[in-house]
Amino acid sequence: MRKRTNAGRNGFTLMEVLAALAIAFVIILATTGLIHNVAREFDRGTRDVNEAERLMLAVERLAQDLGSARFVVWTTGSGPAVAFTAARASADAPAKVVFVGNGGVMAGPQGDEVVTLTIEPDGDVTRLVRRRSPWTGSRMHAEDVSPRDEVVLIEGKFNISFVFGRILSNGALEWSENWVDKSALPRFVRLILRDRRTGVDVLGETDFVVRADAPAACGRSDANPGCLTQALQAAAGAPGSGGKSP
Repeated sequence: MRKRTNAGRNGFTLMEVLAALAIAFVIILATTGLIHNVAREFDRGTRDVNEAERLMLAVERLAQDLGSARFVVWTTGSGPAVAFTAARASADAPAKVVFVGNGGVMAGPQGDEVVTLTIEPDGDVTRLVRRRSPWTGSRMHAEDVSPRDEVVLIEGKFNISFVFGRILSNGALEWSENWVDKSALPRFVRLILRDRRTGVDVLGETDFVVRADAPAACGRSDANPGCLTQALQAAAGAPGSGGKSP
């Protein structure tokens, strides 16, 4: 009889087993919730880092492209003009910036390429898309540009826009939302990336410097004093211009 009593005391009753299982179940649920929360916050943090990295890469790409913009001329519907144009969005077309820049090893025969930056809304998301086209020289017509090799630089719930700055004769800086049929390149290009929810400019008015302010030929030691004023006629091969395409 004493042995049976001792054996019963050394084991677990059904109630004790059920209580232990209940406690273990609560611990498992709590642990699972904790792991889920940690994983969610980690994923959110990783996603934020990845988005920030992609944004910085996009800014770096734009800085390279706009910094390499060339002072070259092409033919437009209004005649010869500097190959840098930017127009706001319309009912028929999205906002677009087009210019000629350094194309590297993948460029056309001139060593440069036509870069097209397009702001494309798609529902709640807006994309800044980069495309390229071969630059065939100053006799190229603006309508001959056939952009390809699409790369999405920026994508998200943003209001994306560009403005273009030039330095006036009095030293003041003037900004414009369009740049069409101009005889010079803008000095600065500002990218505005505004969060739709907060209205904050995520990039804080990031400005890109356009370094070129004259055709390459005007930088030569034997360039004539009227090189800059003659650039449009010379590049377009106008009669009596007395020059060649820069």
